[in-house]
Amino acid sequence: MTNPLFDTLLAPHLGSDAPFVIHPDGTTQTYGAFMINVNRAAGALAQCGLRKGDRLALQAEKSVEVLEIYAACLMTGVLFLPLNTGYTAEEIDYFLGDAEAGAFICSPSREAEFAPIAARHNTKLLTLSKSGSGSFSDIARACAPLETAVACGPDDIAALLYTSGTTGRSKGAMLTHANLLSNAEVLVDLWQITQSDRLLHALPVFHAHGLFVAVNTTWLSGSSMIFHPAFNIDNALAALPQASTMMGVPTFYTRLLDDARFGKEVVGNMRLFISGSAPLLAETHAQFEERSGHRILERYGMTETGMNTSNPVAGERRAGTVGHPLPGVTLRITDPATGAAVAQGDIGMIEVAGSNVFQGYWRMPEKTAEELRADGFLITGDLGRIDDEGYVHIVGRSKDLIISGGYNVYPKEVEMVIDDVHWVRESAVIGAPHPDFGEGVVAVVVLVAGAAADMVALTEVISTRLAKFKQPKKIIVTEALPRNTMGKVQKNVLRDLHRDLFARKA
Repeated sequence: MTNPLFDTLLAPHLGSDAPFVIHPDGTTQTYGAFMINVNRAAGALAQCGLRKGDRLALQAEKSVEVLEIYAACLMTGVLFLPLNTGYTAEEIDYFLGDAEAGAFICSPSREAEFAPIAARHNTKLLTLSKSGSGSFSDIARACAPLETAVACGPDDIAALLYTSGTTGRSKGAMLTHANLLSNAEVLVDLWQITQSDRLLHALPVFHAHGLFVAVNTTWLSGSSMIFHPAFNIDNALAALPQASTMMGVPTFYTRLLDDARFGKEVVGNMRLFISGSAPLLAETHAQFEERSGHRILERYGMTETGMNTSNPVAGERRAGTVGHPLPGVTLRITDPATGAAVAQGDIGMIEVAGSNVFQGYWRMPEKTAEELRADGFLITGDLGRIDDEGYVHIVGRSKDLIISGGYNVYPKEVEMVIDDVHWVRESAVIGAPHPDFGEGVVAVVVLVAGAAADMVALTEVISTRLAKFKQPKKIIVTEALPRNTMGKVQKNVLRDLHRDLFARKA
């Protein structure tokens, strides 16, 4: 094979009449039709001057055309850089500059906003709408399709996924062709995905969960997907009787449980419900099983590795755990201070190694060396333990990472924006348990002496500089932040104090 990832996931579907995408209106696109468009998109990348190793950034609304562009990148060796649709102009400015993107595809509605940013970084600006129209599509229709995949090796980088940094600077995780292929192969086998499966896909495709886990396993198995632009309760309930699998975040499952129409009668054809990207409460497990007859399969992954562990398909899916390490993945628990292995059952740092582990952070060798050990183990930053039956339990995060609605939010990045406001002396950002999002972002703010809080102005500053999922759901003014004897803010005290902030009223 000259391009193992493309040749394995996509090339077998050339000319196929098998269904790939089923739209909400019931229309179907075959794999063969999809692959024709992939070849055209690959030709368009070449027409735009992109070559193997160049970076293509994309911030566009979810569509099948986004998947065609992703597949075209795999075919041509261009590094795919999907960006959250909520990112602000300031954030896009950083990503384009850091990645030195050769081209950037955005929504037509934001073209004018991004034009000066793209020009500053010498990045070609193109557009793509949710209906599939735009300047990129115009180029793809007019140019000659690419018929032969560009040669790529297993260690060539396939994608850059940016993950927030604790210092406020985002890091680009370099995921190789081997990383993506190995994870897809393991998951298809472990989750018993076959050509007859039909996935309800309501996840975003700028995230590893919706793109690499959901789409790559669909391609590899030759199965189909019911492709929804986002999770909508009415659309989900209408689609579930036609689906056999669903991948979601805890919010999807809590919203299904909140709807009286959800029950066994709508899931009669379902084979498997999978949850990830944020912890699923044990009570949600129990309620979902009682209502549907299905026990949700929870797994554990991260941007830098794809999936690391999974509860079994055939076997006990244990609530409150993320199952066992995947085949080919080695997981160990270590002392965060020394790196030495801890005793069985003790809590420590989760470290993982395997062909799924990323190559490192884009142009950050020092950060890579801090988190990727010489023996290939990645220090995940998550604290956990392994019980006597081998199930992995995630018990916390050594860093102050907040996972809200499946998206990573690092408090430092939010604090930097809030602290820039002239009447704010200091702030501390924490996560509080949230019934829909897993965790809700909370900002605790101390005012400059004699100053008055202007919440409208603060909210406006935050909304222009941070993506919506990073914006605090609550802002609390306090006289002082709790500190220990060394002067460090005790965020654990704040978390305890505000843990019931989003609790649902009985």
